Order: sequence, then structure tokens, then C-alpha cells
Amino acid sequence: MAAEPKNVSAEPQPPTDDLARDGSTESPEQCAGEEQAGARRIVPWRKQVTIRGLVASLVIGFLYSVITLKLGLTTGLIPNLNVSVALLAFVTIKTWTGLLHKAGIVSTPFTRQENTVVQTCAVACYSMTFGGGFGSYTLGLNKRTYEQAGVDTPGNVPGSYKEPAFGWMFGFLFATAFVGLLALVPLRKALIIDYNLPYPTGTATAVLINGFHSDRGNDAAKKQVMGFVKYSGLSFLWGFFQWFFSGQASSCGFSQFPTFGLEAFKQSFFFDFSMTYVGAGMICPHIVNLSLLVGAVLSWGLMWPLISGLKGDWYPAGIPSGSMKSLNGYKVFVSIALILGDGLYNFLKILVCTCRNLHDRRNQKTSKTYPDDQTQSQDEQKQNELFMRERIPMWVALVGYAALSAISIIVVPLMFPELKWYYATVAYLIAPALGFCNAYGTGLTDMNMGYNYGKVALFVLAALSGRDSGVVAGLVGCGLIKAVAATCGDLMQDFKTAQLTLTSPRSMLYSQVIGTMMGCVLAPGAFLVFYNAFDVGNPSGEYKAPYALIYRNMAIVAVEGFGALPGHCLQLCCGFFAFAVVLNLVKDFAPRKVVGKWVPVPMAMAVPFLVGASFAIDMCVGSLIVFAWRKVHKSKASMMVPAVASGLICGEGMWLLPSALLALAKVSPPICMTFLANKKAA
Repeated sequence: MAAEPKNVSAEPQPPTDDLARDGSTESPEQCAGEEQAGARRIVPWRKQVTIRGLVASLVIGFLYSVITLKLGLTTGLIPNLNVSVALLAFVTIKTWTGLLHKAGIVSTPFTRQENTVVQTCAVACYSMTFGGGFGSYTLGLNKRTYEQAGVDTPGNVPGSYKEPAFGWMFGFLFATAFVGLLALVPLRKALIIDYNLPYPTGTATAVLINGFHSDRGNDAAKKQVMGFVKYSGLSFLWGFFQWFFSGQASSCGFSQFPTFGLEAFKQSFFFDFSMTYVGAGMICPHIVNLSLLVGAVLSWGLMWPLISGLKGDWYPAGIPSGSMKSLNGYKVFVSIALILGDGLYNFLKILVCTCRNLHDRRNQKTSKTYPDDQTQSQDEQKQNELFMRERIPMWVALVGYAALSAISIIVVPLMFPELKWYYATVAYLIAPALGFCNAYGTGLTDMNMGYNYGKVALFVLAALSGRDSGVVAGLVGCGLIKAVAATCGDLMQDFKTAQLTLTSPRSMLYSQVIGTMMGCVLAPGAFLVFYNAFDVGNPSGEYKAPYALIYRNMAIVAVEGFGALPGHCLQLCCGFFAFAVVLNLVKDFAPRKVVGKWVPVPMAMAVPFLVGASFAIDMCVGSLIVFAWRKVHKSKASMMVPAVASGLICGEGMWLLPSALLALAKVSPPICMTFLANKKAA
């Protein structure tokens, strides 16, 4: 799940470079001279995809794969990291060219187009970690999640699990990840130019890249780079320092510091000193972080202590705490109710907005009032001219989609016999329409709803497949639809960035393909490092992997109906489903400035219901830092927050890999720092 992206209020600042013909041939020296003169030309698409760019994409993609895996396996809440990746791409290539320059080696000038290609390739690479379901539907297939869902639960049939292994995970990703790249290529003109959808994340990324590569952006870029390097170094050293005190038990270290006292600590209310979540909190909107805190207080502060007191009345007292028929069942299913209520509301809202917007634009076109070239600025005409100059033939997209779909229809049922080939065929027939709806909705709202389309597929396929094979068929089918729908939304975001940075769409498509290929190898490899080094899936550990259990239980409910719920849980689920819908209605229809902006986001509220309150505290600390910084120095905060947040996230992410390798080598921290009540200590 990705967090709701930050709204973008700044207008894009398109570059004013002259356009070169696709067939132009310019030497690096000519490019450098023209850049100094302020009249740099755009190089052909083949020169925008460079070897150094691909190497940088590989490094950045791997780093962010590790970061998103930690986020996905701990809370499942992943903020939008496109802007952060664009910043790191700039830092990496600039550092590389600077070192070569000091060594007396002349290198090709670093352009905004190359920066865009590196960002796109790296994002496509690390997107495979959550797009591949390593924290949700794919991990929901493993034996541990199968056991947590209850071996005696109807629908959770014996043997309906598949342990993670590089071979089948790589094969599944390779068979499904590329299909969505070609589904909407013929419609890129309609979505980007004709409808002129804003795609706020794509626009924000373009604004940042254009600022880096303009004369007036040099000073700001230097400050951002220095801030990123400084705080990534501090975050790395802090992670290294914490490791010495983390011992071998899960109760050791700064991550178990009882900040608000031991009683609050028992209910997971404490600050665990995670720089990753502090940085994520600085990136996420304040309302998302406050929603997490509200959800934590409502669940761990009120509901779970009250329901625990009803043990023996609402649910049997003698069953294990991890059973779906105990308190854990209420945590899982109430979270599902909130997620489904919020997801269904937004799903229908975006469909309605899409249909209404399409209808209005059709009427505009019919009445000949739709904006044409006469009403566009010179910069917009240049952007559109370059964007449409390199056409990708429709027959290539259609034949490619059909061929890739056929491969997936053959390969996936061989890997998972529970999913019948005819279900996969129907899924790929309707996937382009779902992808269009998702790409259009993403352009309007900046909310990629690919995971919601996947959940719909999960419920439908699990119910159709029946008890014996429904859970596995639902989880795998969820992956098929989610891969296409989510990729369509992400690809159009990147095409919007390409349009505003005057980057070739063809180079963007190739960089997407290359990045996806990298991700198909790196994502399962990085996941297996986590899986083997840490206690993934332990409800009491750091890597709880909450969405794996949520997705599996969704499939069980689809197969068995409400009989899978513990006592009185159905009433609670109905209440929280309605609560999520009401919150969204209030947010959309109440006065925005007075009420709407303070209404919590149900999707964010649902996460701490299952995983605890500690990470919500971290995220709110990030929001508090941003709030205070803006009060003291608003302009500096606006410029430096993305750099500082990215540094905090990347620094701890860089430490995760050596810590995992130390764990694999059976090297334990030398000290266990823990805290006891005063009576026990005495």
C-alpha cells in the first residue's frame, strides 16, 4: 500500500531549451558549449539512455528495494518516493561526473533528460518489491501466514501454501510485470495531451529535475545535495550505533525504548528511534500521520484493551493469542473492514469522476471549445511536439500485449494449478480497461488504486474457485490484475514527467522495461535476504508483515463468507466499514478549510490497528519537525525537507543491508539494552 502522496501546489516550470531533430548528431563538446551559452539542444533518445545512468539506476533501485521492503514488511505503509529518487539520481550522477572531472577525464554533460531516465528506471526497479506482493499477496502464500490464519479455519485448506524461493518468484514476476507496460501506450496522447491530466507526482518530479538543471537552481541543488549527504551519513551512523545495543532478543535496543512509560509501552505507544519512519513522516502529508495516530489511539488505546477484558465471553480463553478466533482475529478483520470501506468509496468516486470528466471533455470536443494549439503557450507546444514526435506504433503495443499476456496465461497456471487458465485469460482481457480507469484516476487524484483493483480480483476469483483452491487462486489472481493496473498508473506518471522535462517517451519506455528487468532479479533476491536474516511474519517482532495476513484472510472470507469471523466481529466490521464511508463523505462534502482537511484518512487509520502504535509516533515526529521548521523558516524548509527526509530514509536503508548480512553470518550484537519496572529491577 502506498500512502496518499503529497499534494502539489507549485506549477511546473518547463525548460526553455531549443528542440533538436531526432536525427541530430552533436558531440559532447558542442553540447557543453551550447549549455554554457544557454541554448542546449535535446539529444536523441538513444543518448538519453546511458551506461552510467543504468549503473546508477541499478544502485539506486537496489537501495530503494531494501527501503521499501523494510517499510512493506513492518507496516505496509509506503510513501511516494519518486521525488526522493530523482534527488538521489542527481546526487549520484553529479558525484560521478565530479570525480571524473577532478581526475582530468572529460565526461558527457549530465542533462535533465538523463536525470529523468535514471529516476524512471530506478522507480521501475524498486516498484517490483511492493508491486510483486512481497509484503502482501505473495507473502500471504507462505506457510507461516497459512498457520497464522488458522490451520483449522474453513477455507484455509491444508497444503494451500508455497514457501518463498527465488526461482518461482522470479518466474512469476517476469511473467506478469511487463504486461502492463504496453497496455496503455497507444493512449498516452489522450491522457497526457488531449485530457491534460495533472499527474501531481509526475509534475512534482519534473519541477524538481528542471530546477536542478537550470542556472537559477544551482545554489538550491548544492544545498539539497549537502543536506542529503549530511543526514544520510548521520542516519547510517545512528543505525550502526543502535545495532550494538540490540542483543539477540526482540525486547533489546533503542527500538524498544519505553518513551512514555512501561504501561504505555505494553500497548505499543513508544518512540522507537527509526529514522526511516521519521523521514517518511516528513514526506507524507500531515493528515496521513495524524490519521495513523488517531487509529493507534482508537485501537491500542481503547478497543483492544476493552476486548481483551472480554476474553472467555466474546472469544474462548484457552486458544492461542495468534489464532484468528482470538483477539488477533478482531485486529485483522476490523483492519480489513476499514481498508475495504475506504477503498470501495474511493474506487467508486474515481470511476464517477472519470466518467464525468470524460463526458465533459467529449462535450467540449463536440462543441469545439476544447483547447487547441492556438490557446497553448509556446512552452506547452514545444513539450507536446517532442512528446509526440517519436511515435510508438499501435500494432507493436497490441501485438506485444497479446504475446506477453499469452506467456503469462501459460506460465502462471503451471506454477499455480489452483488458478485456471480461463480465469487468467478473462483477467487479461479486462485488464486494459481497468488500467485505463486507474491511469485516468491517478492523473486526476494522484491516487494509484491498483491495489484496490487487485482486491476486487482477489474476492471474485477466490469465490469462483471454491473452497479447495480459492485462497491460492485469489491471491495469485490479485497479483495479475494489480500488476497491470498499477503499472499503467505509474507509467503515465512517468510520461507526464517526460513531457515536462522534454524527455523522449521512447527512452522512458525502454528505461521502464530495463528497470522492470532489474527489479525482477533484485526484488526477490533482496526479499530472501530479509526472509532468511530476520523473523519475518512474527506478530511480536519487528517485521510483522501485516498485509500478508490481511490479504490471506480476505481470500478466506471470500471463500467461506462471514463464518470465518470470530464472535461479534461481524458487527464491528460493519460498523467500521460504514465509519470509513462516512469519513470519506465528510471529507468530500464538508467545508474543506473548516472541517474537510482535518478528517482522518481511513486507509491510514487501519494500519496501526494491526501493527501497533510505535511507527505512528515516529511518523508524527517527522510531521512535527516539518511543522516547526516551516514556522521558523518556511522557504528553507520547503527547499530542504525532501533532501533531509530522503537522507534519513536512505541512510538507515544503507545500514539494513550490512545488518542483514551480519544476521546471516550469525554475528550477534554484543549488548542487550532493556528496561524493567522498578520493582523487578530491585
